[in-house]
Amino acid sequence: MMMGSFPPTADKWAMRFHYPNFQNDMWRIYGRVFFNDADYFRVGDEKRFDPERIRAFMFERGIASCPTVVQAIRETGNASDKNLTVVTTIDLDTILPQVPNVKSLFTTGGKATEVLLNLLPEPPAKSKHPKTNQNVDYPYRWHDAANNKAGKVNELTLYRLPSTSRAYPLALDKKVAAYKDFFKKIGKL
Repeated sequence: MMMGSFPPTADKWAMRFHYPNFQNDMWRIYGRVFFNDADYFRVGDEKRFDPERIRAFMFERGIASCPTVVQAIRETGNASDKNLTVVTTIDLDTILPQVPNVKSLFTTGGKATEVLLNLLPEPPAKSKHPKTNQNVDYPYRWHDAANNKAGKVNELTLYRLPSTSRAYPLALDKKVAAYKDFFKKIGKL
């Protein structure tokens, strides 16, 4: 399950789906990784991607997508996570039962990684957070609110991948290589 932080302000959206900013390279990276075509998900020459085509692809490949942050304040009005104040995080107790076969979570940067690790009963020290292209075990124990008891521990692995933002100082080819290696590792490619 792909887990980012929070979308940019609505005026930057080119579609109503995850990673909606046309300037973000997420869907170009996916296009290159899976189809060797950066414009695979693009709508012709328009500055937008096709959310229905993306949804169909993700469903077919068994890749879920979910933000780690439900409510946030963008202190500067731009899409940088550096100035993002998290108000409400994702409720994994609600999400994980909906995707019972999920084995891997992958984040697209530091803020999403930090948010997820802080959901653990004993969050690791920041110095123990995975660096880009590293992974850690993620033993999340979900709580069954309906029956007011602890649920099972999901044996998950959390991978931290490079940010797909163009502001992140890594060449597109290196981002594509990192995502390609990851998808090979988890058996999606």
